[in-house]
Amino acid sequence: MKRMNHRSILNFWRGFRSLSSNCSRSCRWIGRTVVCYDWPSKAETSAATQGLNNRPFHCSLPAKFSSLRLLSPHLAIKESLPSLSVRNQQIFCNSHTSQKSFYSNGVLLNSELAENLLLKKERWALAKAITLIESTNNVKRKQAQELMNTTLKQLKTEENSIDQPKSFRIGLTGPPGAGKSTFIETFGKMLTQSGYKVAVLAVDPSSSVSGGSLLGDKTRMPELTRDPNAYIRASPSCGTLGGVTRTTNETILLCEGAGYDVILVETVGVGQSEYVVADMVDLLVLIIPPAGGDELQGIKRGIVERTDMILVNKADGELLIPARRVRGEYTSAIKLMRQRSSLWKPKVLQVSSKTGNNLDKAWSLMKEFKETMVTNGLFQSKRKRQQIIWMWNHIEDRVLEAFKEDGRISSEIEQWEKRVLSGDVTPGMAADALLERYLPQKNK
Repeated sequence: MKRMNHRSILNFWRGFRSLSSNCSRSCRWIGRTVVCYDWPSKAETSAATQGLNNRPFHCSLPAKFSSLRLLSPHLAIKESLPSLSVRNQQIFCNSHTSQKSFYSNGVLLNSELAENLLLKKERWALAKAITLIESTNNVKRKQAQELMNTTLKQLKTEENSIDQPKSFRIGLTGPPGAGKSTFIETFGKMLTQSGYKVAVLAVDPSSSVSGGSLLGDKTRMPELTRDPNAYIRASPSCGTLGGVTRTTNETILLCEGAGYDVILVETVGVGQSEYVVADMVDLLVLIIPPAGGDELQGIKRGIVERTDMILVNKADGELLIPARRVRGEYTSAIKLMRQRSSLWKPKVLQVSSKTGNNLDKAWSLMKEFKETMVTNGLFQSKRKRQQIIWMWNHIEDRVLEAFKEDGRISSEIEQWEKRVLSGDVTPGMAADALLERYLPQKNK
């Protein structure tokens, strides 16, 4: 079938606009979106588009969508003209929507997005779904929760069919400069070459002044970025403590729904007391550098107590001997700590992301950990506890948002802030007064 050239596309667009503006069945334009209460008949569309390369445009509304539906016109045209080349599609979008993709400005129903994400395993659908859950818009937030519910049910069905966890969630944390991104680049390539599909969720720190983030972690993984079996998503921390983002849990679930076997969560460079990621993953790996001046940190409590494996990175060249010393110190420190499980003792291993030394051994230990936890039922019980923590995190976020948006409180917050700044009241007294105003029934 002959492809339509650019001029034919423009003529087609004019015909569609004429059809929409003259339609007797309530079709009208709102910005770049056409709103139709009912699509015109095939006879009407054929008459309006007659002569356009003998390709009449039939826009039929599926029976299951009989109510009001928002549909971007360029998305409808794409579905009706499958013979258009990708180049002509891009020309059309750039000419009329200033977008490079049919999906970037289209209004997709949750059912369509879920189908492309969970059944077809499309990468663009995963990217769009993650963008949806990161939105703070109330309407999109409800759509995101519906999508998450569908994803959770699909994953449960798939896991029940194979009677084992479908994915392996691994958290990678450590101080800045430990080589986490370089480790993921080399380690991820090793996994994809072994047949695994790997998703990397890299969290970049956000500025406390401007709120912006460079999202530069992905640039340090150039080879893994080009790997078709790998997906890398960089997200800003947006001030969230613990080295993760507000939607890390949701993103992990979506990556699993898209068919990725191993989910690597790289946190912001964190300190010894920031271990929120431990409540999101199956295995927590602490990556530390040799000769970093923090060898004695191993005897302190905090993130080391929540760690399942410690990797001393950069164990090559002149740093090989310091790496051995650090490994010995952390091995001794772990013996002094209370063990969280009698089935697994945290392992300490020296690796090199540069040479790839011991990376295969690290992966073998990770798989051994998973098999041990699954066999004894601790793997699923841990995930269930994490879901409860996830729920309470949402409750805390929603309560804080509701508190700030409450009309009774918003008008008084500024006044109490001024009284705190002037020294009339303490911050604690101001907080108690606002909470009493917000929760009057509890204080009766």
